Amino acid sequence: MSRLVAVLRSRWVRAGFVLVAVSAAVVAVVQQRAEIADAVTQVPPAAVGAALVVSVAYVVCTMLSWRAVLADLGSRLPVTQAFGLFGVSQLGKYVPGGVWNIVAAGELGADLAIPRRRSMSAMAVAVLVSVVSGLALGLPALAVADTHALDLWWLWLVAPLCVAALVPPVLNRLLAAAMRLARREPLEHPLTTRGTLVATAWALLGWVVVGAQVWLLAAALGVPATPSSFLLAVGAYALAWVVGFLVVVTPAGLGARELVLGALMAPVLGGGGGGVVVLVLMSRIVQTAGDLVVAGVGALGARRARTLQAPAPPGERSAR
Repeated sequence: MSRLVAVLRSRWVRAGFVLVAVSAAVVAVVQQRAEIADAVTQVPPAAVGAALVVSVAYVVCTMLSWRAVLADLGSRLPVTQAFGLFGVSQLGKYVPGGVWNIVAAGELGADLAIPRRRSMSAMAVAVLVSVVSGLALGLPALAVADTHALDLWWLWLVAPLCVAALVPPVLNRLLAAAMRLARREPLEHPLTTRGTLVATAWALLGWVVVGAQVWLLAAALGVPATPSSFLLAVGAYALAWVVGFLVVVTPAGLGARELVLGALMAPVLGGGGGGVVVLVLMSRIVQTAGDLVVAGVGALGARRARTLQAPAPPGERSAR
């Protein structure tokens, strides 16, 4: 285990991980470059720009949800540090496997003196919060959607289990069991109801924000900008994300998310499948761009902070 930790902490391994993650995100887009190029011509640049801004805001909301969990577990990070750690670690979700963002959070958190078990637990809990809140907003959309193309009845069985797992007494027991299986020391601070509710509130706000991204793109394609279409966009994206997350064999839910989002939004788009294809492709490319923007800004901020904290050379110290 100690050798594995030493390898993971290697500068070259970390640089390689970031390179692979960024490459995977870019490949996910390049593979559909022809369809994307066609989609871009059908959506006004102003709508694309607004959707990108909203996508960045969504990532910030998810970061604040994770930060609330981490603080509840005993590590309160300034927003700038949290931004850097979370932004870079989220690139791991573009690597197939579904766990690399959690592993990355553990390693990057170690640089900030956060125990790995705490960083990884916080990221895992934040993901569970996203799943539960996404189901809470997405299942009503599934119930009222005029579509028979989705066979997602099993989500109604998964939802109660996820909600039960998020109740702090249950969740603390699950985390303790995970620490025992991993032969790690138990977490120093248990999760509280207040901390879980704060994280859930940020996650719910995040779904509303990213739903606005879908709504803006759909409105640019002719969908009436009404409260009902907005609520549908929020629920459709939330449910699509949950399904995409559960399909861990694809990077960032690629394919599964588009299938669900397209099926739920198809009735309001009308006009055949062209509008659906444009919507799901533009939503994917804009959200990927938002992830890359947040990761880039976070990495630059973290690098600048390390530069400012670095001790001055002996000659400079004596001159002062």
